[in-house]
Amino acid sequence: MKKLYWILLLILLFDACKQEPKKVLKKKESKEAWDKTIQGSFSEQVALKLDSSNLDSFFVHYPQLANYAVQVKDFYRERNFAYAWYDKSQIIEQAGNLTNRVLNLENDGVYRKTPYQQILDSLLHGQQTQSKSPGTDLNLEMMLTAQYFAFANMVYNGVDASVSKASGWMVPRKKTDYKAYLDSLLNPLATGPVKEPVYRQYELLKKFLEKYRTIEKSGQWKEVLTTRLKIGDSSAAVKLLKKRLFLLDDYHGDTTKLGYDDDLKVAVKSFQNRHGLGITGKFDASTMSALNVPIEKRIVQLLINMERSRWVPVSISGRYLAVNIPEFKLHVYNSDSLLWSCNVVVGQTTHPTTIFSGEVKYVVFSPYWNIPPSIVKNEVLPGIKRNSSYLRTHRMEITGKEGGLPVVRQLPGESNSLGLVKFLFPNSYSIYLHDTPSRSLFGESSRAFSHGCIRVGEPAKLASFLLRDSVKWNAQSISKAMHAGKEHTVTLKDKVPVFIAYFTAFVNGQGEVNFRKDIYNLDDRLAESLISDSPVLTRNKTGKSL
Repeated sequence: MKKLYWILLLILLFDACKQEPKKVLKKKESKEAWDKTIQGSFSEQVALKLDSSNLDSFFVHYPQLANYAVQVKDFYRERNFAYAWYDKSQIIEQAGNLTNRVLNLENDGVYRKTPYQQILDSLLHGQQTQSKSPGTDLNLEMMLTAQYFAFANMVYNGVDASVSKASGWMVPRKKTDYKAYLDSLLNPLATGPVKEPVYRQYELLKKFLEKYRTIEKSGQWKEVLTTRLKIGDSSAAVKLLKKRLFLLDDYHGDTTKLGYDDDLKVAVKSFQNRHGLGITGKFDASTMSALNVPIEKRIVQLLINMERSRWVPVSISGRYLAVNIPEFKLHVYNSDSLLWSCNVVVGQTTHPTTIFSGEVKYVVFSPYWNIPPSIVKNEVLPGIKRNSSYLRTHRMEITGKEGGLPVVRQLPGESNSLGLVKFLFPNSYSIYLHDTPSRSLFGESSRAFSHGCIRVGEPAKLASFLLRDSVKWNAQSISKAMHAGKEHTVTLKDKVPVFIAYFTAFVNGQGEVNFRKDIYNLDDRLAESLISDSPVLTRNKTGKSL
């Protein structure tokens, strides 16, 4: 028996020695192996093919999809006209996945429909219910591809650029190669989920859209709180408040207790923080107002900001700045990593800050303020008439005359309206970032006070960030230049992109959904274009569920 044991062991060792070791791919070989997985076909077969005449006939028969004819033809031409949705004679799983999403576009926050949805559903259903070897359906093959491009346009690109421009959005719209995305979507050798070609906020907001729709359907958003509450209060209203905050994931304690305790105070602070309110822990009027916003309106906010997320670049490499106007925040990024944020003051509703993008090119220390003609006309000249020493008091000087008005500038210094430094990104809107002597305004929860330019809460830190690649500039030299009382302009070696955006709903780094007031009344205007015929908007207007 012992002898047999050793014989078997030797046989196993011998077989193991005969096996070839696993080959470790070098970098070049690994790239070549990857290239082979994405060449030509999205399924393992290459024999099934169509030709351009099939496509021409298809778009004649389905004219409402003709807008995507060029994309569809380019797609098939690049893969030598091989079928994309079949593996030999079997329809691939992705066909059902795409059809499901096309038929349920509202789950992606879209209240429009692609053409011929029912025909797509019927064609796929007929294919799936046939025998084990049903053969191929050329019409279904082309319909799936055309529907994909229609779907991609709606879900990943959004409404026409004319609509976003009409809603005040002047940031250039993103450009996405949807053919490349379809490649990775259908590639059977791809591992893991395929990242969709849309800004990350889209997917984050989509999850909360599902959550808020679930809350709406549950009927748990019926009660309206109308009583101010504070620590120590004990009433049915406190219990109701706990239930509402539990529903929103702000409160995690016992919802049956009637007392306004420390746990509830923490929950109220969480809610206030997510809604840009003063973080006091008290259930005051502003908190009450935010909590009583109808669930339908919150759903609309999510839909609107999912749409805005479709317009911006999927990802940005390198350093850039982003200002979210309703949030009153400047965010500083390196690629997709948030480095730091600070408070900003934006334009009043009568002088709104424009939504656009540019590139910071100059840092100007101890700047003059060249006062705009409108302010000279409406504020400076009336001030001079009231007080002959107005210019001296405000440290201003007249340097000339233009268009029938004096050209006025304010001298550098602590009292200069631009503060001690400004950041210029040349644009036709005359908007820039700058410091301010009015520091108390940064403590306000709502900060729309300027004439359109953006006041920065931490200007020295921003200057340090923009100049960090220069050995000449450090905290000490920056502080000295800011207080020199003499204007000095520094040209950045590498310009830094800046995006002035408008999001009234977004998800923060902690995964919490945030809502902000629509200070420029842009949400409803966009909602009319997106979902004017949907029950969601109708409920939002009437306040009643249909």
